[in-house]
Amino acid sequence: MINPKKILKEYFKYPSFKGRQEEIINRLIKEHGHCLVLMPTGGGKSICYQVPALIFDGGTIVISPLIALMQDQVDALKKRNIPAEFINSTVNSKEKRERLKNFVEGKIKLLYVTPERFRKPEFVESIKKANVSLLAVDEAHCISEWGHDFRPDYSRIAEFRELLDNPLTIALTATATKDVQNDIITKLGLTKNQIKLFHQGIERPNLRLEAADVFDEKETLDEIYKILDEYKGPGIIYFSLIKKLEYYSQILGDKGYKHEVYHGKLDSRKRKQTQRDFLSGKQDLILATNAFGMGIDKPDIRFVIHAEVPSSIESYYQEIGRAGRDGKDSLCMLLYNQDDLYTQMEFIKWANPNADYYYAVYNILKTNLDSVNSMGISYIREQISFKDKNDFRVETVLAMLDRYGVTEGAVENGNLKLVAALPPELEDNKRLEMKLMNDNKKLLSVVNYFKSTTCRRVFISDYFGFPGEKPCGNCDVCDVNKEQS
Repeated sequence: MINPKKILKEYFKYPSFKGRQEEIINRLIKEHGHCLVLMPTGGGKSICYQVPALIFDGGTIVISPLIALMQDQVDALKKRNIPAEFINSTVNSKEKRERLKNFVEGKIKLLYVTPERFRKPEFVESIKKANVSLLAVDEAHCISEWGHDFRPDYSRIAEFRELLDNPLTIALTATATKDVQNDIITKLGLTKNQIKLFHQGIERPNLRLEAADVFDEKETLDEIYKILDEYKGPGIIYFSLIKKLEYYSQILGDKGYKHEVYHGKLDSRKRKQTQRDFLSGKQDLILATNAFGMGIDKPDIRFVIHAEVPSSIESYYQEIGRAGRDGKDSLCMLLYNQDDLYTQMEFIKWANPNADYYYAVYNILKTNLDSVNSMGISYIREQISFKDKNDFRVETVLAMLDRYGVTEGAVENGNLKLVAALPPELEDNKRLEMKLMNDNKKLLSVVNYFKSTTCRRVFISDYFGFPGEKPCGNCDVCDVNKEQS
């Protein structure tokens, strides 16, 4: 068998494995055992399946939720002369067939797909003929409806595994509580005895965790100025609201702080350019919503500021993990303003419509689809929300209908189609209410993190179900506790 270290040096140019990478790879290639990997953002999860993919005789299928992320990963692999491809909605039909054929014939070692691809009968028929040695499920927390980014098609992974003759499987995520870990194992169609959990912990001692109580805009800006003046090097300031992001961008620009902005309302060309400028070092400061960060593999980010309270410890942990990947000192600052909680509570409300609302939107699509396609989302909102432009439940419903395979196409392209009935999950009010309560509990955990009188790193470890972490000595709470002892 080929030595994993040889593959690592030859293709990836790294002298040695880090953390538990080698242990995980040996579990796959020597023991032929399934793995669930919990590793901080920037911990090197991809290596855990990319190295085995080059050792196994058959191909590796990587299930990934984000198109941009899989494109970045495939581009990086091709630069290393590793035969990899992706199939998603951005690829034309002819190219999809060609890539699939090459994978089935063994010319491609890694094939990246979204879970939704398994809805396509032609894909399923072809992929069943392939020799699949390994199935890698990236961002595995998407499997669980109790996770922070549930995707219904992810919950069909056990079915996909069966189609592929139950290959060796590795599931990877940076963020999964105990409940989500159990859900992932079940949804993979495995038992706890069949899969080994690898938890690398929050082994990022160079990240300094701090939180500051800010009452108003002036105090928020004072904290931001202090960090921008002290920490020289690249940084990200996260905002929840685009309106607030743009407002602070204007103020920082007037003060002479050069920066770029990144959010979902910018066109894709502008977003890509901003991302490229940040990665290349042309631009050091980015003001962004949580739309920014996936696939940002930049080692020297010196600070991550959350200018508004995030929605969950999961998303917060994922975002701060982008700092200090080079091992050098970096700051992760949470600015806590009580008013931000109301913003997040609104977001949670919009993200959790009740069964009546799902039915009402579905009924509009069923009876007035032509009007929806010609007039867009505003037409649905007028019918259902009394022209309240600040109510984003319509967008949530349309996204969930797409994720559950009820619709195809998109309103913005004028080609939305209804292809299935409402699934039972979206008609079950009890289940929807539990989801709403769960999201509110996640927000409460962020409040508890801010108010914590124990080490911040210990708090996060406990939250993810890994007690016993020692105080880090590198957070503001540890500083206070040291002074008081």
